[in-house]
Amino acid sequence: MKKKIVVLGGSFGGLTVALELHRRLGQRVEITVVSREESFVFLPSLPWLVTGHRTAERLSLPLRRVLTTRGINLVHTAATGVDPAAQRVESEGGVLPYDYLVIATGPHLACEEIGGLGPEQGYTHCVFSLKNAEKSRRAWRQILEKPGPVVLGSTQKASCFGPYYELAFELDYELRRRKLRHKVPITYLSSEPYPGHMGIDGLKNSRRFIEDEFAARDIKIMTNRAVAGVDPDRIHLEGGESLPFGLAMLGPPFKGVAAVAELGNPRGFIPVDQFYRHPAHPNIFAVGVAVAMAPKEPTPIPVGVPKTGYMTVQMAKAAAHNIAADLDNQPPVSGGDLMVICMLDMGNTAALMLAEPVLPPRQRAVLAQGRWVRWAKIGLERYFLWKMRHGFSNLP
Repeated sequence: MKKKIVVLGGSFGGLTVALELHRRLGQRVEITVVSREESFVFLPSLPWLVTGHRTAERLSLPLRRVLTTRGINLVHTAATGVDPAAQRVESEGGVLPYDYLVIATGPHLACEEIGGLGPEQGYTHCVFSLKNAEKSRRAWRQILEKPGPVVLGSTQKASCFGPYYELAFELDYELRRRKLRHKVPITYLSSEPYPGHMGIDGLKNSRRFIEDEFAARDIKIMTNRAVAGVDPDRIHLEGGESLPFGLAMLGPPFKGVAAVAELGNPRGFIPVDQFYRHPAHPNIFAVGVAVAMAPKEPTPIPVGVPKTGYMTVQMAKAAAHNIAADLDNQPPVSGGDLMVICMLDMGNTAALMLAEPVLPPRQRAVLAQGRWVRWAKIGLERYFLWKMRHGFSNLP
């Protein structure tokens, strides 16, 4: 009888692990991907969608076309719970039994933890989903028609900072190109202890780099701040400060997804060993943002460690390898040190940031700048979408 493998999530982690398991195990297993989204979206390019340089169609792939043509089942529904004793996933569409489970759910964007935060029930925007990025694009167009202050950055307990640095640079560039920059003050507001920290304790001279580049563009920096609440036109900070805005895009606090939170830590993130297995349930694996990962050192305002698409793919390949090894009665292999690569678009230039491993002390750290980085980012977008469209999970 075929072993049943259920994968929760259809983004970088879920799609990679499903395709890699299919490549390794073929007809020996039955693979089912559970996703409430119909499409895979290349999330790193969503800031370009906000500024109008990309469309949703260009950044998306229908999951059904990618998966079902390779014999992988797709259940388009939301998971509602996991019963590890019974080895089953509960979902809005019914119950799915499993022999192995891979949690690749990404985060729950916990906007409800800060009053007035978020695009659904609040007054701020973000770029962590296609739907939210499209709302941000509409809000950006309103600022172009009616200029006013822009605030970009991340709240306490956020775990992804790069997109908001990109947006600060990109919006500055677009405003100057339209000769509107003098009408739109830009503030970078963040829970990071200093600019360029990015949840990874910075790298090389990232603090000085960001400070100098923001100074050259007249972008105000406010770090080591926590958001107390948001009104329709003003952000209130803990300690009494407040900031007016016409447009605010803030990364919200991250939590684990409710469906799997009982398997996780107090914030709902899933603990794993070096093989990406749950310590108490060795047939449950987790990859990507769903994984619990502690910062090197605590910060005055809590920040999370980012798990980029590159890091998530590394985890997914390791998890798939170890599921295949377990089926073949072979020992698991450690996933090794994670490496982060960030290509930061800056409008008229771009920066490459590389840290190996992601947290210090590091074997290697790179910070380089040039227009070639922007072309490399464009090339990566095209290559990754082509790779996923053709099911080549094993390519770099």
